[in-house]
This record gives sequence, structure tokens and C-alpha cells, in this order.
Amino acid sequence: MRRREVVTGLGVAALCLPIAARAQKTAPVIGFLSGTSPVRYAPFLSAFREALGEAGFVEGQSVAIEYRWAEGAFDRLPAMAEDLVNRKVDVIVTSGGTLAAAAAKKATDTIPTVFIAGDDPVANGLVASLARPGGNRTGISFLVVDLNAKRLELLSELVPQAKTVGLLVNPGNSTIAERIVREVREAAAKRSLQLVVLNAATEREIDAALASFQERGVAALLIGNDAFFNSQRERLIALAARYRLPASYEAGESVKAGGLMSYGANVRALYRQLGVYTGRVLKGAKPADLPVEQPTKFELVINLRTARTLGLTVPPLLLAQADEAIE
Repeated sequence: MRRREVVTGLGVAALCLPIAARAQKTAPVIGFLSGTSPVRYAPFLSAFREALGEAGFVEGQSVAIEYRWAEGAFDRLPAMAEDLVNRKVDVIVTSGGTLAAAAAKKATDTIPTVFIAGDDPVANGLVASLARPGGNRTGISFLVVDLNAKRLELLSELVPQAKTVGLLVNPGNSTIAERIVREVREAAAKRSLQLVVLNAATEREIDAALASFQERGVAALLIGNDAFFNSQRERLIALAARYRLPASYEAGESVKAGGLMSYGANVRALYRQLGVYTGRVLKGAKPADLPVEQPTKFELVINLRTARTLGLTVPPLLLAQADEAIE
């Protein structure tokens, strides 16, 4: 082969290298921002990853996920959101409370964001409307805050002798806490129940609040919707058992762990939908065009073993309503 042919061949190969490099597209990166902890959310993360995989995005292969866990310390969320923006992730996914979604909103109005939160996303300014979110955000709304009146009703049916009811809220999540207090206070007044509201934002304050509920003659307890309380599930269940307080929780996972009862959406199913939406965004869908999803079915879960321990008899009509009764 003559030298000219060799040089020409090398030139063609050199021109082809950038094309080949561009063909090997780097895997997209998801920034996952949560107000809670990975241990508590392991089954939900599994559902999220499962749906992502069905969309063709397998973690560690065709997609990377950068996790940021606030572990209930909500004041860490803004810096974590900024960090994900600085890392130029392709999409931000938020979970574990509305404050995580709010932190992502403040950090970026360009990176697509998919949230899952319990509060009304229109009322708290995350989206313009449920049907047409607008901007760079969409997601899943639990509607958990709006279910507290129903939770109080069901708890009263299970503990009809309770005339004084307690409500535990987290002042660190003030916007949601205020809505919860307002809704439960109205529902309690309609049922002629006395309501005792206590705040807790730390483990020590949870301990003190549960002891105080007993001292104040509280006969039944609502645990407010909050990511921090979800992360303190075992502590709350143990304290409720110690003080013999019949308690209602946000999600069925708490009842399966020994809590008395819960009423709300199937959280695992909602996290699957979070994965579906994230996959669609990674494939090019615009959040503004994806309506905010809301659950259409809510589940009543009762732990019969815990009820017996507390000396409670579950009324047959209430038991018939239960989607799951744990023996």
C-alpha cells in the first residue's frame, strides 16, 4: 500500500471517531430528592425503579440516579436541590413531602421535575392546575391532607367512647400542619369532640407529646401527615402502645408494622406511577403536558391484633369496610 493511501485511510478513521463517540449517548441522570430516609421508603423505591425499568431505564445500566435524603431535616432540602441542579441532572424527582417539591421549584424552573406529595399542588403553587400543570413540573398528589376528616370519622367508629382526641403535627412543615389542624378541628367540632393539638419536630418532642396526650386524657390519636412522622414510624407505634392510645396513621405500612388503623391511598401504587411519569419525561414528554395524577381509591387497613391488645372490638360494619384486616 502506498503512503498516500495509508494517510487517506487514517484521515477517514479520524473523521469517524467523533461520530462514533456521539452515537454512544451517556445515560441520563435522575436527581432524586427526598425529605425522608431510604430505609423507610425502600418498598416505594422498588416500585419506582420497577416502573422505570419497564420504560427501558434500568438503574446502573441505562439510567443513573443521584439520591439526596434529608432524613426529616427539611432545612437541608434547598441546598440538596441546588446541588442536583449544579450537577445538571436530566430530571428531578421529589418525594417525602411537599417541602422537597418546593425546594426543587425554587432551585430550577428549567429542569423537568416530577413530584409526589400529599398536599394540594395547586394551592401550594407547584402547578397552575391539575389538568394543565404548566412550567417544568408535574407529578402525583396523594390527597392525604384532605382525608383527615374521614380518618377522624373512622377512628371515632372504632373508638366511640373517645370524647377527647389528639392530633400530632409537625410545625417544621407549617403550611401543611396548619391545613391539617384546620380540617381536623372542623371535623371534631361536627362530632362534638374535644381536640388536643400538639407539635413535634424532633424525636424528643415526639416522646414528650405522646406522654402529654395521655396526661390530658386523650382517648384516641391522629398522627398528622408528615414525612418526618413516617420516618419515625416505629417510635410512634411503640409509644402509642405504651400509653394505650388507639392511633390512626397516614398509610397502611404503619398498620402492618403494628399501628392500629390507617386510611389513604396505596403508596406503592403511587410510586409506580411516579416511575411511569419519570420514564415518560426521560423519553421527551414535557411536564406541562402531563396532568397531575390523583388516586381514585383509598384503602382502610385495620390491625385486629393491635385492636385486641387495646381492648377494642372492631364493629362489624367497620370491619366490612376494611380493605385489609391484619390478624
